[in-house]
Amino acid sequence: MLAVLVAALLAGCAQLTPVAPAPGSPTRADLEGLLAQVRVVPRRPRPGGYDRGCQAAQLCVFGPAWADGVHDCDARNRVLGAQLTAVRFRPGSHDCVVLTGTLADPYTGHRIGFDRARPRAVQIDHIYPLAAAWDLGAANWPLPQRIRFANDVEVNLLAVDGGSNEDKGDRTPADWLPPARAYHCFYAGRYLTTATRYDLPVTTADHATLHTIATHCP
Repeated sequence: MLAVLVAALLAGCAQLTPVAPAPGSPTRADLEGLLAQVRVVPRRPRPGGYDRGCQAAQLCVFGPAWADGVHDCDARNRVLGAQLTAVRFRPGSHDCVVLTGTLADPYTGHRIGFDRARPRAVQIDHIYPLAAAWDLGAANWPLPQRIRFANDVEVNLLAVDGGSNEDKGDRTPADWLPPARAYHCFYAGRYLTTATRYDLPVTTADHATLHTIATHCP
């Protein structure tokens, strides 16, 4: 029993050990500035009506997946092409369709091989989830704005470990953070940047979580 208690105490201490933020993470001042700008609401409402699917009889509320109607290359391949290294493109696709590459995963910190034939290992995450955005204001946007949000490769789309993306689902920071603590500052910065760019709020619980993360950023 004593050994179990000691192990538990040591595990707790390990969780409190400071972790250096990943290179490129925003500073504490950056995050505090974003936290001061973002709107805060008590909780996430559930207005209903969210339907991402675009098949017959589906509502397609954010438009067809990865098609922003502006670029010749779809959003998914643009994210993969920008984030992966050692990228090999499909011949004749004008450096658009990514066949293989390697991802330095911003959620786990691992290096993951991408192969278009087995795409589930690397997936594209909406940092501010589409369903959460719908609940917190996007339901009232015109469709072109929702399409722009769903395909924003600059701030809201990120190639990540597939398992982490599936685990996250439509959860927001109070309920989910990247498994690798070194990437929490990075994640908080991208989440808040997306929220402020689109005037989307965060919940009180999310704001508290993001504020705690900021205190551990450089």
